[in-house]
Amino acid sequence: MPQPGNAAQRVTKGDGEPGSLPASRTDRSISTGSVGPMCGIVGYVGPQDALAVVLEGLRRLEYRGYDSAGVAVRVADAADGALIWAKKAGKLANLEKVLAEQPLPAATLGLGHTRWATHGAPTDRNAHPHLSADGRVAVVHNGIIENFAALRAECEAAGVEFASETDTEVVAHLLAATYEQTPRREGRLAEAMRAVSRRLEGAFTLVATHAAEPDTLVGSRRNSPLVVGVGEGEYFLGSDVSAFIAHTRNALELGQDQVVELDRTRGVTVTDFVGTVVQPKAYTVDWDAAAAEKGGYDWFMLKEIAEQPRAVADTLLGRLGPRGELVLDEVRLSDQELRDVDKIFVVACGTAYNAGLIAKYAIEHWTRIPVEVELASEFRYRDPVLDRSTLVVVISQSGETMDTLMALRHAKDQKARVLAICNANGSTIPRESDAVLYTHAGPEVAVASTKGFLTQLVACYLVGLFLAQVRGVTFEDEVYAVVADLRRLPDAVAAVLERMDPVRELARSLAGEDKMLFLGRHVGYPVALEGALKLKELAYIHAEGFAAGELKHGPIAVIDHGTPVVVIVPSPRTRGSVHGKVVSNIQEVRARGARTIVIAEEGDDDVLPYADDLIRVPRTPTLLAPVVTTVPLQVLACEIAATRGLDVDQPRNLAKSVTVE
Repeated sequence: MPQPGNAAQRVTKGDGEPGSLPASRTDRSISTGSVGPMCGIVGYVGPQDALAVVLEGLRRLEYRGYDSAGVAVRVADAADGALIWAKKAGKLANLEKVLAEQPLPAATLGLGHTRWATHGAPTDRNAHPHLSADGRVAVVHNGIIENFAALRAECEAAGVEFASETDTEVVAHLLAATYEQTPRREGRLAEAMRAVSRRLEGAFTLVATHAAEPDTLVGSRRNSPLVVGVGEGEYFLGSDVSAFIAHTRNALELGQDQVVELDRTRGVTVTDFVGTVVQPKAYTVDWDAAAAEKGGYDWFMLKEIAEQPRAVADTLLGRLGPRGELVLDEVRLSDQELRDVDKIFVVACGTAYNAGLIAKYAIEHWTRIPVEVELASEFRYRDPVLDRSTLVVVISQSGETMDTLMALRHAKDQKARVLAICNANGSTIPRESDAVLYTHAGPEVAVASTKGFLTQLVACYLVGLFLAQVRGVTFEDEVYAVVADLRRLPDAVAAVLERMDPVRELARSLAGEDKMLFLGRHVGYPVALEGALKLKELAYIHAEGFAAGELKHGPIAVIDHGTPVVVIVPSPRTRGSVHGKVVSNIQEVRARGARTIVIAEEGDDDVLPYADDLIRVPRTPTLLAPVVTTVPLQVLACEIAATRGLDVDQPRNLAKSVTVE
């Protein structure tokens, strides 16, 4: 085998004779997690060229973040069975170069993987797939096998030598051994997978094949996503539907602790880990392959920013019933249960958390129910007070965010009711919630969320209005009036996007900065947090968002001559004196030499004397204003990053969704 850093490729013959292995393995270092936040998995069984299908799927999953890639195929014309694999550290292009130099033979069954390492270096040997010692089983894996150390010790005691530092390789060896002990009959590989899955602890998605079964691919999942695609005489597995959307829109949900067998003759069979056959829920994907392409934009993020008017409109579509009542996607809670709610927690991570902070203002205003906003990663560890009268609103674009999922389960254990806001139909979080509101934003490929954030905001507004309506604290005509304001938001966002050329020019002038501050009050404060987060994510510039009233309590000390300070100014029509106070804050930072970049609504002339750079947005009701004031901050961060020569769609160290804690 070539040394790490070069192409790693092996052919395994059906008689079990493996190809060359390293002469010795003195490295016994063990890592506790080979796969991180959101690796990509693709599997295929059917008449097409399996390698081509798998590679195409992996390209569509690149947005998830990864640092190595690999494939394995079962050679179509080998009577005794042969698995051939190739894997390479770095981007998928590295693997494709290896395959161009050393082409694989035709195959009708294959699997592939893009790995995002948490522990264990991103090297050729740690890349997936991993093979059993006899070379007859190939496995790819997302997640973490928490008890892998004990299982590895068991394998080593049986004489197995390991070729990698990963936990995944344990599964390959266990599956091979279990397969040999399983009676020879239909479903043998699936039966072995069930037996192995019952022994594993942690979060995992597994996809495996065996050289002796040329038409069979199996998958298993616990706390990690896996979906099934059903075509005409062909079947797919993927981390999400992007992996196979170019071939079929027909998908099956794979539930918690389930194993799926794809067989070209017998079709799809799904069981639980014990072996009981279950009927998976079928659904149709409502977007096509073109929706996941760049569409002529330099970056997916630019395309997704431009799609925001349509995404917001789609989130609102069909939300009003014939009598003006609000309609959510799935509500398995009675009106009385919602009337009994006396406290709300909004739980989320990252950008979704910032959406939750804005939701607090709106929900409390419309429902008069106290709302707390919690980081999902902290929620269950601080022992929150929950009961049957508590509603927990969880926000996750992917529906697989592990911190949020575990917070949801903790809330359910405490008998609280859970409502999910999510973009991914059929994902785990909506399935385990009592009510669901899908954002219908379509695929978001760029790691930094844009249209996902705006649609989450709109969904939060709808939840607040729905609760107000059910509880009788807001009249139907009042709800309808707010919904009418919401329906005007797509046009308002489109108007913002039409005047972004000066913002891009401004961004280019800021590309050399090493720090920026963002200030806001009321709903402008979470917008400031989101603006700072976007700049950190994309441009790697140190940025902080502050409540403007906190300036004199410390942050003003970091302002010196030329420091860029972005200020989100509330409408002059805001109740109280919030607008005047923010104008005073602009004067304070400008007096200390800051470069003031002001976002204010049309017609607000009070800011003119104090704005070095002024960005206008359409007049919008106060609680809904973040939908328009956030957009210039997205464009600003994107253009600064591009000017700095950075990868806008896949920032360093980040992945699209974090599926381990």
